[in-house]
Amino acid sequence: MGRTRKGRAISGFLIVDKPPGLTSTAVVNKVRWAMEAQKAGHAGTLDPAATGLLAVALGEATKVLPYVTEALKAYDFTIRWGQETTTDDAEGEVTRQSDLRPTDAQIEAALPAFRGDILQVPPAFSAVKVDGERAYDLARDGEVLELNARPLHVRELTLVSRPDADHAVLRMVCGKGGYVRSIARDLGRALGSGGHVTQLRRVWSGPFTLDGAVTWEEIEQGARTEALDARLLPLETALVGLPECPCPEGSVAALRNGGPAPVFPPDGLQWGEEAWASRQGRAIAVGVFEAGHLRPTRVFAA
Repeated sequence: MGRTRKGRAISGFLIVDKPPGLTSTAVVNKVRWAMEAQKAGHAGTLDPAATGLLAVALGEATKVLPYVTEALKAYDFTIRWGQETTTDDAEGEVTRQSDLRPTDAQIEAALPAFRGDILQVPPAFSAVKVDGERAYDLARDGEVLELNARPLHVRELTLVSRPDADHAVLRMVCGKGGYVRSIARDLGRALGSGGHVTQLRRVWSGPFTLDGAVTWEEIEQGARTEALDARLLPLETALVGLPECPCPEGSVAALRNGGPAPVFPPDGLQWGEEAWASRQGRAIAVGVFEAGHLRPTRVFAA
């Protein structure tokens, strides 16, 4: 007999404004405990020093996390010019210094090279795996790593403000797998001054924003009460980028059992495209549309 999972069968997204000093895993564990949830996960790791939006999925919402992970995300970050560090942020040791400070015009002129489809080498202190081990573990052991460049789509990279000659605030909108610390490092090198991140904040991720996000203090105060339940967003929020196909009542059981069933497709939906089936606004399944039917690839419990 299988083990019974402890906790409540609660589903949805709790959007957390992560404070500095905590890992993303620590936030997820805290939310799962506070809401007594059976299952929890998150969409996109934030470094411990970073703040901002962390989408914590509970229950059935964990099944749609890939749609948030793959979506565009926006970050506001501050670069400190004149210093490179081992970690490409303020947590590391300074490895190079320079008296050069770029002008606003020089920064603006350098930014186009970091937009669009680019190749980016992750920081040595990152969660990238090297021969089965995390790069940050190897880097802490003193190994000099040569990580392979990875493709990244940067939709937007703009200079937001210039607090002083030593610092610049930028915003980046990018796809999955983007490292802001790598942007700061490579931009600093391109400008000849070097640079590293001193502050990093994720301001939105896919369909989620910081409007109404829950703070760490609110999680602690609302733990094990119904207060946090009211802050949950439905799992359907993560599916806004996919076409919705309402389905008749007779299709619900077949879809939930993993079988194809008739749906009502929106105009323009093509054979082989991904979509989600709904009944009275609730997600039944995600799957592939084929000739008036949806073939499920993910199904959701009632």
